Amino acid sequence: MFEVAGAPPAHGGGGSAGSLTDAAHAAAPLAVRMRPRSLDELVGQPQLRAPGSPLRQLVEGDRPMSLLLWGPPGTGKTTIASILSRQTGRRFVEVSAVAAGVKEVRAAIDGARAELVRSGRETVLFVDEVHRFSKAQQDALLPGVENRWVTLVAATTENPSFSVISPLLSRSLLLRLESLTDDDIREVVERAVADERGLAGRFLLDDEAREHIVRLAGGDARRSLTYLEAAAGAAQTTVRTTGEPADDGPTPITLETAEAAADRAAVRYDRDGDQHYDVVSAFIKSVRGSDADAALHYLARMIEAGEDPRFIARRLMILASEDIGLADPTALPTAVAAAQTVQLIGMPEAQLTLAHATVALAVAPKSNAVTTAIGAALADVRAGKVGAVPPHLRDAHYGGAKKLGHGVGYKYSHDEPFGIAEQQYAPDVVADAAYYRPTELGAEGAVKQRWERIRSIIRGTGPAGVDPSSAPRANR
Repeated sequence: MFEVAGAPPAHGGGGSAGSLTDAAHAAAPLAVRMRPRSLDELVGQPQLRAPGSPLRQLVEGDRPMSLLLWGPPGTGKTTIASILSRQTGRRFVEVSAVAAGVKEVRAAIDGARAELVRSGRETVLFVDEVHRFSKAQQDALLPGVENRWVTLVAATTENPSFSVISPLLSRSLLLRLESLTDDDIREVVERAVADERGLAGRFLLDDEAREHIVRLAGGDARRSLTYLEAAAGAAQTTVRTTGEPADDGPTPITLETAEAAADRAAVRYDRDGDQHYDVVSAFIKSVRGSDADAALHYLARMIEAGEDPRFIARRLMILASEDIGLADPTALPTAVAAAQTVQLIGMPEAQLTLAHATVALAVAPKSNAVTTAIGAALADVRAGKVGAVPPHLRDAHYGGAKKLGHGVGYKYSHDEPFGIAEQQYAPDVVADAAYYRPTELGAEGAVKQRWERIRSIIRGTGPAGVDPSSAPRANR
């Protein structure tokens, strides 16, 4: 845990590395030194900075309200917590969900409560990456929030609906931050070049170098400042090595210098953030839509970002049943084999296996008939259509069962023509239900013809003496 400079010391431990405390000293990273000090200095997020917006009312009106900040990395979540603390005169205590446990969270809240009793000074408790907290750790935050011993500002890159417990959601104001535009990033970079807290005009950033940094940043302000700082360091090294420039003018940062400082572009995809859901969603929808090229693009993005290959393989197995089903009975075995191979050989070789499975599933015929069938059956069960099991299907393997009528009249399928008996299997309440409705797509076309004949025999609605297996196979 950490506090802003000049604040009383916090109680407890378990903080993260780095904080807002030392933002002013010269050795602090450029991204820390350039952190906005007010809402007016904040770049981007116009919906949050607008006059009368909830955030502005909270900061300028000094209202006690906890916040949940949801957005991609580098969009200003930590900055907003700092601004709230600075402009309202509250202590700032930071806890990182990566390092802190329940003990540290409780210690932070106890310290805030003691400070409130002793001096009347309130505390902003900033929890970074709150989605990494377990339910027990998030529960530990509730007393401080409910009793307003702290103003909680919790930051997450994941959808809070999936990663934050409902009691915490209901007690906090949820603010969504958007990715910064290229123009926003240009403003951040140019401000850092000129500002006394930043490079203070000691460097001259040429247009091509600036555009390269903007492109690499991918909407992340912190990343852009990290690249700028690296480029400035590389430029200084060049000056020391070559003795240029000869005059006392600003040190040039050229495109070549910027490229040398950042030797490869960071992929615009955060596997622990909201982009995770967007890219995975696009991947699955591309496979479902049979666009193998688009599916491979999203697969490449996930691989390059370090996504767990086992996660990708699991999603392919789910898709094989959900979107392909019996239209291609080999799809699920292919996906399962891919998952097993990924587990056995690991990366980077497993990327070939994932690509193999992705293409195979993308070009396979598609059917969601099985998905629709189980969905319809579940809907009936949940609606109360459960009925009694027909007596002839009940267990008859115990003493007295026959006297109860269990098993009486049951027809053994193997004794019947074609191995199919005409008898009722479903409860009366759903006796006429038709859940599985096969399509004519792929191999399911043949399944459709066979299933229609089987169902007519079971229910006694079709012509007798016709072998269901004699139905012609559909074109695949």
